Amino acid sequence: MDTLKTTQKEFISMPRIGDLAPDFNAVTTKGKIKLSDYATDKWIVMFSHPADFTPVCTTEMSGFATRKSEFDKLNTELLGLSIDSIHAHLGWVQNVRETTGIYFDFPIIADLDMKISKLYGMLQPNESETAAVRAVFFIDPKKKIRLVMYYPLNVGRNMDEILRALEALQTSDEHKVAMPLDWKKGDKVTVGAPKNLDELNERIEDNSLEKTSWYLAKKNI
Repeated sequence: MDTLKTTQKEFISMPRIGDLAPDFNAVTTKGKIKLSDYATDKWIVMFSHPADFTPVCTTEMSGFATRKSEFDKLNTELLGLSIDSIHAHLGWVQNVRETTGIYFDFPIIADLDMKISKLYGMLQPNESETAAVRAVFFIDPKKKIRLVMYYPLNVGRNMDEILRALEALQTSDEHKVAMPLDWKKGDKVTVGAPKNLDELNERIEDNSLEKTSWYLAKKNI
């Protein structure tokens, strides 16, 4: 039992929202990087996939590649990872380019020793001890983790949701607001609830807001 607990602790060490992203050095398809020195003025979307040359992973990586310009517009770098060698990554990139015309023009980390996968909780033993789950980490320019998504091996991610969540985080930072259910660019945002009676009275008198109640109000930005 003690051995099992130790093994699970080793594999499932998940960075949390608000933590600084654990630093690492890595070999990638675009050369060597150190996370703390990488994309210092940009957001990073770092995502893992179980293995090269596999069906779902190919569709996902192709999705990131074909929509890379949308991430570029959001000042965001893409950073992939799987527990494969750099040679397997290069072969897969070239195979997909030859067969579909889609080019994975972003770094893919070679994590054969599984150090980064373990560091980020991408290895979850009840799913697999040798393949990373489909994790997505949203990292801001200060290298703080802002949002984390985990998917099992057999369910592909939703690119629209990844982009929506990224844009929501950036919009919230810029305007100091929050996003309601199903928010997308152009929709109204929510404003914080009053914290005292003076703010409550101001809220009641504020006709610029769409008010459902004193604590639930929306506005355009």
